[in-house]
Formats: sequence, C-alpha cells, structure tokens
Amino acid sequence: MCGIWALFGSDECLSVQCTSAMKIAHRGPDAFRFENVNGFTNCCFGFHRLAIVDQLYGMQPLRIKKFPFLWLCYNGEIYNHQLLKDKLKFDYQTKVDGEILLHLYDHFGIQKMASLLDGVFAFILLDTYNRKVFLGRDTYGVRPLFKLLTDNGFLAVCSEAKGLTDITHTMDSPANIIPFPPGHFEVFDLKPNGKVQSIQMEQFHCCTKEPAHAVYDTVERLPPVFDEETVKMNIRSLFENAVKKRLMAHRRIGCLLSGGLDSSLVAATLVKLAKEEKLQYPIQTFSIGSEGSPDIIAARKVAAHIGSEHHEVNFTAEEGIQAVEEVIFHLETYDITTVRASVGMYLVSKYIREKTDSVVIFSGEGSDELTQGYIYFHKASLSQRFCWIFIHSSIQLARSFLLQAPTSKAAAEDSVRLMKELYLFDVLRADRTTAAHGLELRVPFLDHRFTAYYLSLPEEMRIPKHGVEKHLLRDSFKGLNLIPDEILWRRKEAFSDGMMSVKKSWYTCLQEHIESVYKRHLSTTSNSQTPNSTMAKTKELSKDTRNKIVDLHQAGKTESAIGKQLGVKKSTVGAIIRKWKTYKTTDNLPRSGAPCKISPRGVKMIMRRVNDDQMEKAHKMFPHNPPHTKEAYHYRQVFEKHYPGRAEWLSHYWMPRWINATDPSARTLSIYNPDKNQ
Repeated sequence: MCGIWALFGSDECLSVQCTSAMKIAHRGPDAFRFENVNGFTNCCFGFHRLAIVDQLYGMQPLRIKKFPFLWLCYNGEIYNHQLLKDKLKFDYQTKVDGEILLHLYDHFGIQKMASLLDGVFAFILLDTYNRKVFLGRDTYGVRPLFKLLTDNGFLAVCSEAKGLTDITHTMDSPANIIPFPPGHFEVFDLKPNGKVQSIQMEQFHCCTKEPAHAVYDTVERLPPVFDEETVKMNIRSLFENAVKKRLMAHRRIGCLLSGGLDSSLVAATLVKLAKEEKLQYPIQTFSIGSEGSPDIIAARKVAAHIGSEHHEVNFTAEEGIQAVEEVIFHLETYDITTVRASVGMYLVSKYIREKTDSVVIFSGEGSDELTQGYIYFHKASLSQRFCWIFIHSSIQLARSFLLQAPTSKAAAEDSVRLMKELYLFDVLRADRTTAAHGLELRVPFLDHRFTAYYLSLPEEMRIPKHGVEKHLLRDSFKGLNLIPDEILWRRKEAFSDGMMSVKKSWYTCLQEHIESVYKRHLSTTSNSQTPNSTMAKTKELSKDTRNKIVDLHQAGKTESAIGKQLGVKKSTVGAIIRKWKTYKTTDNLPRSGAPCKISPRGVKMIMRRVNDDQMEKAHKMFPHNPPHTKEAYHYRQVFEKHYPGRAEWLSHYWMPRWINATDPSARTLSIYNPDKNQ
C-alpha cells in the first residue's frame, strides 16, 4: 500500500503543485520522493512508500537499466510476479513485485500486461520512447485511483481525490476529479509540451470471466462440473490459494476479526497457512466493539479456537461520534452505511498502528457481495420456497407475491452489480480507513479466480437456503473444525451493527447524537460571537462582492479564477463558498470588526432551522443525492466542508433492494432476525 501522484503538462510551478501530494502522505509513511521527467520539465511523479516488499530497491518511480525509457509509479501487490518471471524467463533487476509490469509491457503491450496481473493495483506507466502515458486499476478497485483532465490536456493523477482538489491549472472552466474505473486501462498520447490526449479506454477484465492469468496459477483451471461435492471442494481449494498467495510480505501480518463468517474464515485459514509456512511470529487478530457487542464475544471465541494473538479494542459511542469528521475526510464520501461502518474500522486501524507491529492486514471484504450475504437476498430464496402458492392458493395471491420477490437470476445479477460497485462502498471503506494509518489491506475473498469461479456457479446454488444466507460458502467448510460451528452458522450481522449491542445499534447512537451536534456547534459559535471564526480574519468584502463570488461559483468558475477576476484571495473565496453552501446565504458571513452575536434564543431558533427547515429544503440545497434523514444531512455537511461541490464522487447511496427500506442498516429490515445468543 502506497500513495501515487503524477502531473503531466502542468502550467503552474511544480514546487507549488507538489504540496498537494503531501495530502496523501499517510498512505506511505516510510519514505517519499518527487521526481521530474527527463525532457518534460512540466511532468512530475510523487510517491509515498509503505515498504512491504524489497525494502532496499522499492522506491518509485521504478526504473531499471533494461528499460531506461519506462517510468512506473504503482500502488499494490502483484501476487503472481514470481510465477510470471519464472515462466517467461524475465531477467529481474530488483526484488520488487511491480517490476513485472515493465517486463510484461515490453513483451506483450499494455492490454495483455494488465490482464496477466494477479493482484490489486493502480498504476501510472510512462513510456517516453513511444510518448505514451498509461493508467490502470485492478478489477474491483481495491487500490484507489483518481484523475483530473483539463480541456487543454493537463493530466493529474492521485491515489486519493484529496491530492487533486488544490491542483491549479490555466483553464477558466473547472476540471472534474473522477475515480478511475476498475478493471480498465487508459492510453494517452504524450505531446512535446507535456500535455496529453486520451486515445483509448478499455476494460481488461470482467469479474464474471476467468482471468487470463489463470494459466499461470498454482491451482489448475477447473472444469465446468457443478455437482455439489466438487463445487465445495473447489471453493475450499481456491479460497485457501487466495489466502496463501497473499502471504507475500516482509512486514508482520495481522487480520481483522469481527467474529462473523467471512473474517473468521480468513483469520482461521491465515493462521493455518502461517504455521505451514513457518512464519516467525504468531498471527495477531483484532476486533472492536462497545460493551455488549456480539462481535467482540464471537471474535473472542474464534481467536481461542484458532490460536491467534488476539487484541480487543473497546470504544464508546462518544469516541465513535468524535471520529466521524476525520473518517469522512479520509473516506471522501458521505454514503450513510459507509460512514457508519468506517468508524469502527478507522479506530481499530489506529490501534493497530499505535500499539502493534502488524502492517499487512487481512480482512473479509467482498464476501457479502460475492456470496449473496446481505439480508435482503433472503427475498430471492423466498420466491423459490413459496412456489407452492401457485398450486395451493389463488393465482392472484401468487402473482402478488412474486411481483415483490426476486428470482435467483435477479439475485445473481444483483450480486454482480454489487461486485462492480465495491469501489464506491466496502472496498473504499476498507482502503481509506486502513491507509489513513499506514496499513496495507489484503482481501482474499476478492481473488480474481475465486470470484470468477463462484459467479460461474448455477444461480440456484448461490441463493440463501433454509433461511441461511451464504449457505453454499458455509456448507463448503462444514465438518472441518476450521472455525467453531456456532460461528460457521452465525447469522449475518453488519459490521457497523455488530460492534454495538443488539439493544442499541450504532446507527441509533449516531442519529440520537445528530440533534446535539448542531446545538453544540452553535453554542460554540455563540460564545465566540461568530458562526465561523475564520471568516472574521478575512478581508472585509461588500455584500455585492460576496454575492458575485457565489454567482461565479454557480456558473462553474474555479476558486482561483474567481479570485483573479475579483481581486480576492483564493482562501477567502473558498471560505465564502463553503459558508454559502452551509447557510445558503451570504448575509451571515460576518465582516471583520463586525462580530455576529447570537442570543440563547437565537441559538435555539437556528438549531430548529437546521434540523427542520433545512431538511425540508435539502433537495434544493443538495440536488444530487439529497439527504432524507438528519444523519445523512450531517454527513453531507461535513463532506461539503472538506470537499465543496464534489458530491458527484458518490453516484448513489447504498440501500437494500426488493424491500421497503428507509435505512441501510439490516437491523431496520422487517426480515431481520438476530441470533438468539445475541
């Protein structure tokens, strides 16, 4: 896990632009480097390193003597680099797994290079001889990548969007910052002036197809035989292989353990293989929860069963609430369920970084999407179980039921949809919360071969059975004593729900606290005599000027362009726009020397306005993904504070399907039925 950053064709001073790259320094705490490109003085690479493999020669941009015209900046791990090196007889100069990209590109070209990579990655590859720039990202977007491209060909690329928000350019029209699509590569022509032109965007792998690198895997290609015992054997074999190949590391390995099925299977398999591989240390496992958390209790049982060195992180609702703003800053999203689930993962990652020496962290992300683990998938099994309605009841009743219940085909299609959207939700959460503390995430459930095989199975095999979700996965490990039976058959409990007690969910704590957030904020601003103390320090501006700033912002002008046009500092322009986004008026932007006093009665009135009046106008204030709850509204305000005008980074909220849901928490669904032991 590292942080990558690059500019091609910058018209602004590179020494100033490079300060933006420091915003992702948390991704690589071990070392950093900035390097200009020979012959292109307005092109630059930035790299923050977390040293996992080849600590001596792993700095980037990676260049080797055999290919002096190639420059590589990548974030990720290529698990089959040694296999490919041996099979294709490449002569390596380093022990870095990413060196395989240079040899594959030279040997096969960009398309086949990308398709032969078994791993997680985001890369920037520059070929100065052929004057090409290439970007690429792994199938599920486990490693993040964002790009900014102006109309005149200035390209900026970064692991996280925050490293691009303050990049300046000469164009009057704003440039969008967008996530690079997973499973794709893009080709740019590099012009003599350093600017680029996109000439090709192509998908190199789809999650439903067996990857091209399967021919070089240690597990042979599997024939399409779908009898139950063969399928279960193949699932076990591919899953163990997925965990084994991810042991590649020169730093200590640990594992997140919630006590649910997915993380328990990962942890148990990891401990088993670590012993077989004779690692020189015990595997550390980590769980987090508050008092009465069913996850803490379950994780404790699993850790005792598998013999891991277990750590429990206890936190209070107040500690979690205090972390929300930091979490949203790192996530770069305001999705409700993502924010909720990220708090616990952020806090446990902080503990791992501060209290242990584990750096490579295994986790169970991807299983719910792949194996239809979400509670709402039970609707698909219901449509199968109640087909007898056609025979034993009226056609009208049967038709009414089936209109609401999806088929196994619809469930399979939704599983693929969820897999393709992982980079917006669970994978985003897992990457940002661990990367925020300089940890490297590894997710064996998203192994290319494992996912392709599971998605190739007959649709009826994959739906919930006997009232149990992920039945096929559970049944595949039955009778092995890998994990306790009670955990193997433990019902699905979302991470953000399971880390709090059943009596009071985490989302309930958050929602109850939202009311007091505004009261506390406004009380603070009342005491300081201004809604925004930073505004009192800005240059005194007339109301007309403030209104012009807002008008130009709505017309699409950048903060830099507005500042130049009106002769106002960019920081002042940004502060005014952010305040306008919060209050939807420039009247409450105080002039210096004219503090705005708010009486206690006024505080209460403003609090009610935020909680009630603004909720009524939420769809106008936030036309893209308008919040429908006060909790969602609060997350959106925090997001807009850090990333004003960037709401399009989230295309839609994550919500359950095929059921009348108003909240993403499984505990709010009518079909939710917790384990009796919880």
